[in-house]
Amino acid sequence: MLYPMFFMVMLTFMVLLFTLRVRLAAVRRGEVTLNYYSLFQGEEVSELIIKTSRNVANLFEVPVLFYTAGVLYVAMEISDPLPVTLAWIFVIARVIHTCIHLSYNNIMHRLIVFGLGNLSVLGMWILIASSANSV
Repeated sequence: MLYPMFFMVMLTFMVLLFTLRVRLAAVRRGEVTLNYYSLFQGEEVSELIIKTSRNVANLFEVPVLFYTAGVLYVAMEISDPLPVTLAWIFVIARVIHTCIHLSYNNIMHRLIVFGLGNLSVLGMWILIASSANSV
C-alpha cells in the first residue's frame, strides 16, 4: 500500500511544481500581477492557471480518503491484496485525470476516470470495513 500512496504524493508534488511554474511564467509575462494570488480574484487569468489551480485542489479532496484508507490498511495489517489493486486503480485514474485536465480537458473523459478513481476508493473503504471484524 505504501507504493500507491507514494505515487500519489509524487503526482501531487509534480502538479504543485507545474502550477508554480505556470503562475510565475504568467507574472513574468505580465498576464497577471502577483497581487492576484493573494485572494485569487480581481483579474482575468488564463485557462491554464485556472486548470492547474483546480487540479491541485482536486489532489487534496478525495485523495484524503485514499490516504486515510491506505494508512488504515497498513495499521490494521490487512493482508488482502484487493485494496492494493484498488489503490493502484485510483492512482492510475488520478494520473489520467490530471493528464486530461491539464491538456485537452474533455469533461466526459475526465468524469469517467474521476468516477473510476472514486469508486476504487469506495471499494477500498468497503473492504477495510468488512475486514474490521476479522482484525
